[in-house]
Amino acid sequence: MKIIHIDTNHPLMIEQLNKAGFENYEAYTLSKEQIQDIIGAYDGLIIRSRFQIDRSFLEAAANLKFIGRVGAGLENIDCDFAKSKGIELIAAPEGNRTAVAEHAMGMLLSLINRLNLVDKEVRNGIWLREENRGMELEGKTVGIIGYGFMGKAFARRLKGFDCNVLFYDIKENIGDENAQQVSLEILQQEADIVSLHTPQTPETYHLINNEFIRGFKKPFWFINTARGKSVNTAHLTDALRDGTIKGAALDVLEYEKSSFENMFESQELPEPFQYLLKAENVLLSPHIAGWTHESKEKLAQIIVNKILEKF
Repeated sequence: MKIIHIDTNHPLMIEQLNKAGFENYEAYTLSKEQIQDIIGAYDGLIIRSRFQIDRSFLEAAANLKFIGRVGAGLENIDCDFAKSKGIELIAAPEGNRTAVAEHAMGMLLSLINRLNLVDKEVRNGIWLREENRGMELEGKTVGIIGYGFMGKAFARRLKGFDCNVLFYDIKENIGDENAQQVSLEILQQEADIVSLHTPQTPETYHLINNEFIRGFKKPFWFINTARGKSVNTAHLTDALRDGTIKGAALDVLEYEKSSFENMFESQELPEPFQYLLKAENVLLSPHIAGWTHESKEKLAQIIVNKILEKF
């Protein structure tokens, strides 16, 4: 079988697939159009997020048997059309769950203890103690939206802080020893902290909007290490301005390119993003929650294992 690789990954992927008898072509510098011209000759495709695998691309992939997405989500693939052509879709959400959970925990602790702000103050000769009192996690209620691999990994880490951990998910009866499943209404009544761990789907687009935010009984802290387009940033900044949201830790942004490699299609900064850049109660990182040295190896190994198991 012939596999075309259009994003670089951990070297183990090519090494192990070569050893297993697959023929591998590394097309990292070819454009989407150039790859589309030759995709009909390949049985498998490995991608991260370089471009969209849309209907026209898939129509050209006459012999494609599988697509391996080295990551958690499949939103850059026309999944329905791929499945209609009998193409197996392979992802690795379990590969970076530890990285995402630890990053979310780090962002949360930094946010509620103002660590990003006080570090800058001390470096500038400012020594303020009373003004920078932090908040303890113990005894707080953390609400997790989405209880898949990432949500569960985050809940396991929260357990050591003696939090009350609740979660909401569209799937029923998936609670465990680390978190209690509740309705969205109960989560909104109880949560002091909300962490988003949902995939990007039509249903989760702008899930975090005015209606969602105003449904909470008390002001809360917000963490997003999932997908940027799940948040209406203008509505988020409105809530930050009026105190409905106490602070936000954002690893992902609505304005990212679909490849996640750069932020904007243009250089203009939307007003809501300009607000986030200046806000002292906002912590930002460049879509790196799942981006560790260990997760790079884990993701590649999981994809290889699944390919060898199925093909």
